[in-house]
Amino acid sequence: MQDLKHLVKKKKLLSLPTWLKARSSGNTFNALKETKERKSRLRVLLPAIALLLAAYPLASLIKVTTPKLFQLKKHHAVKTGVSAHAYDNYQSFRLAAEHLRGSTKQEGNRLAASSPDGISMYFTIDPNLQENIFNYMTEMQVPYGAFVAIEPKTGRVLALTGYSTMDPAWDGMSCFRLYPMASLFKIITASAALEQKQVEPETMFAFRGYSYSENPRAWDVKPGQSGQQMQLAQAMGKSINPVFGRLASDVVGRENIMNYAQRFGFNQTLFPGTQVQPSRANTPQDDLELKLMGAGLGREVKISPLHAAVMMAALANHGTMMAPILAQEIRDSDNNLLFAEKPTSIRRLVTQETASQLTRMLLTTVTSGTSRKAFHDRRGRPKLASVNIAAKTGSIDGKEPEGRYTWFAAYAPVEDPKIAIVALVINQDRWKIKAAHLGEHALELFFAEEAGRRQAMGPARSTIR
Repeated sequence: MQDLKHLVKKKKLLSLPTWLKARSSGNTFNALKETKERKSRLRVLLPAIALLLAAYPLASLIKVTTPKLFQLKKHHAVKTGVSAHAYDNYQSFRLAAEHLRGSTKQEGNRLAASSPDGISMYFTIDPNLQENIFNYMTEMQVPYGAFVAIEPKTGRVLALTGYSTMDPAWDGMSCFRLYPMASLFKIITASAALEQKQVEPETMFAFRGYSYSENPRAWDVKPGQSGQQMQLAQAMGKSINPVFGRLASDVVGRENIMNYAQRFGFNQTLFPGTQVQPSRANTPQDDLELKLMGAGLGREVKISPLHAAVMMAALANHGTMMAPILAQEIRDSDNNLLFAEKPTSIRRLVTQETASQLTRMLLTTVTSGTSRKAFHDRRGRPKLASVNIAAKTGSIDGKEPEGRYTWFAAYAPVEDPKIAIVALVINQDRWKIKAAHLGEHALELFFAEEAGRRQAMGPARSTIR
């Protein structure tokens, strides 16, 4: 048997490097001959291979985790403001709401605040409106009160405040907590009915029972029975429970009323990442519950003042809901811009036609409805004669906290809405004002300031010309 060396030499089938040439050893393969050159190469090559093999798991780990670490770092930067990554609308809202309750100062015509880590922010708040509303609730010794004002076209929050003689910590979350919605829900009932094209604001609607009856069994008008009739627009202003209970049952239906509750922002996170609690509306289990819900008597239908204000601002904005903006501008410690306000639409609640019809219905609340007294003096003269106001009131008993809940929601002027407001006042046995009085005070103040601003701008315009 020939050895490997003989085969290579004779047949030239293989050409091996010198360091693989073998020595003769009988009939066995020759042992490898390690030359000085091979030893030198191995001293370099083997440690390098070992180092690469050892480093491979670490390199894989770095490759897998680096994106996650970067994301965490970026998220941390957004939260702390140490980087120029921008906040979104809701992150900026949360941050501004946290600092609005702290130490703020007025710089020119806007409120400002700064955080310990160097973040500076400027609010969309109207300082005079905010302070005056808070002082008015304090003066009137409101047991529990909350107030929100929004610019309809942009979503800018003009006022966001609360006050309580009973709870010192009330102000912090009063505009974000949930309360029974009461007759404000009649707006949703009407929206669903109007969009089905089965009724109009002037439609006459028959009903039985007195206006504020809470017994839906007494509302139906059976064949041969006599009842009352009223236009839907007038029923909205006077907040007639039997009319809207029957409207929900006979026209809208259970499925459709829940669809519109969803469209208006119930049972979902409408303002993600903020302190605002999601509004709730339970599905009615039978026709009686449907009537109660439609009339605004469903006690488990709950909404926050902020959500209610955003809803009213949407109706004022031809049916388009805008995201609430509380921060006008946010900057980091190096004066880098982290956020600048930018109006952003959330969704369309109703068509422009329906929004216009609702406005016609809501106008009757102040002129001849439930808040007429609050907006007229003892002689019957309107306190805001030059301003047309679309409004809705609501009242219901509640337990968290205990008391009589009164709502006032409005926007004005209806021809070109500049402000949408929601006031909530919770009274016990004795009270000085209800929500409608707080709302009237706020609107009177706002339009007085508006007139003052227009007057101040007059000379400047003439000078420019």
